[in-house]
Amino acid sequence: MEVCRCHHGYLISLLLFLFHSETACYPLGKRPCEMQAFRIWDVNQKTFYLRNNQLVAGYLQGPNTKLEEKIDVVPIEPHAMFLGIHGGKLCLACVKSGNEIKLGLEPVNITDLSRNNEEDKRFAFIRFDSGPTTSFESAACPGWFLCTALETDQPVGLTNAPQDSVQVTKFYFQQDQ
Repeated sequence: MEVCRCHHGYLISLLLFLFHSETACYPLGKRPCEMQAFRIWDVNQKTFYLRNNQLVAGYLQGPNTKLEEKIDVVPIEPHAMFLGIHGGKLCLACVKSGNEIKLGLEPVNITDLSRNNEEDKRFAFIRFDSGPTTSFESAACPGWFLCTALETDQPVGLTNAPQDSVQVTKFYFQQDQ
């Protein structure tokens, strides 16, 4: 098959789009989303776990290491993703309440979310890699980043001051084997 040079760039763009779309969810449930599990821990080595239905970061040792929460990820764009825990049954969300912005856990199936639904934007995070570490910015609340406190066993939250020395916004993020 001979391809006209004027359409060559278009075909390459189309093929690249189709290739990259394989990692994204299609709207209206036309195909299931690919969910992957990741390990996450902050640069101070605190891992995520659930305590009283709240996501916290702390040092887990011995038999407590089994409490570590894996982060379930559904990619929606090359650097944007939905984040969840418990097999994608609880999703991390940027929750606005008046002037306050918090990290919430909502009982939503991560594979039911759609990148095209404005309501689902609160579950989306933009991933920024910097060397070995990763930061996560809320897509619904630009400028707000996933963070942990310097103290152990404190809630995982969101901050709009990522350079603040009392919050940790850099994480190690590794696909679970």
